[in-house]
Amino acid sequence: MCSVCGCGQAEIVLDKGASSVAGVPADHSHPHDHDHAHGHDHDHDHDHDHDHDHDHHHHHHRDDGAVDYGQGPAGAHAPGVSQQRMVSIERDIMAKNDAYARDNRRALAAKGVFALNFVSSPGSGKTALLARTIEALKGRMAVSVIEGDQQTSNDAERIRATGAPAIQINTGKGCHLDAHMVGHALETLDLAPNSALFIENVGNLVCPAGFDLGEAHKVVVLSVTEGEDKPLKYPDMFAAADLMLLNKSDLLPHLEFDVGQCLANALRINPGLQTLVVSAKTGEGLAAFVAWIEASAARRATAMAKG
Repeated sequence: MCSVCGCGQAEIVLDKGASSVAGVPADHSHPHDHDHAHGHDHDHDHDHDHDHDHDHHHHHHRDDGAVDYGQGPAGAHAPGVSQQRMVSIERDIMAKNDAYARDNRRALAAKGVFALNFVSSPGSGKTALLARTIEALKGRMAVSVIEGDQQTSNDAERIRATGAPAIQINTGKGCHLDAHMVGHALETLDLAPNSALFIENVGNLVCPAGFDLGEAHKVVVLSVTEGEDKPLKYPDMFAAADLMLLNKSDLLPHLEFDVGQCLANALRINPGLQTLVVSAKTGEGLAAFVAWIEASAARRATAMAKG
């Protein structure tokens, strides 16, 4: 996981589609000591302890000849790094991320902002789906967007074309957004009270599963071109999500794809997962998704009011 690949230390660039953002150049890279307006000090303490223990041979040869490297306590493998060390690193990273996520959640709650974290593999149609959803919500709920990609501002530009404010986070070699990055973006976005925030994560069905960004819900987007067994191949992501959008339903007449089997696989991983079949191209299922957003936002606002 990201505790050993190093992407949690990725350099980030914020781009709001202008030459500067709140006095920060659009190509500004954030150094390792941030005193944030929303009350937390982002001090990156990178512990490069080269602990090359050799109890890392936690793999299992299955009867079918496959080799499973997810058998150790860390559930992952890195050459030269012990399982104990990997667990320690991951706990440290996740504890820091969770602290930033709590700060983000408080900042969002203070404005009554309902945040969704959209996750998927590349090419699922997330950006097109978000753009279509923003259009459907016009006049009903204001929406701002945080876009995550390793490079380019292409997706943020597509979102801005809808009229919604959007900020791009480029993660460099990083394979996901984390709460620290989102905290920076929240400082530059002028979020409207009682609005929605869509966070489009980097295309990846592995690492984003474990990172809380301060969102109300994770929404996993799966396209019908990816195969019915995707939830079984990437169970952590589907277990972490509250809603699955099965996108590109307009392509079903041209594919051998079993919708029922796909939904059954997803529910096998997460029996509480809600599911909707949608199409960013035709708008199928979009009214149901908009209704889900509005109902979920209302429930969250009521819960927050009750404390």
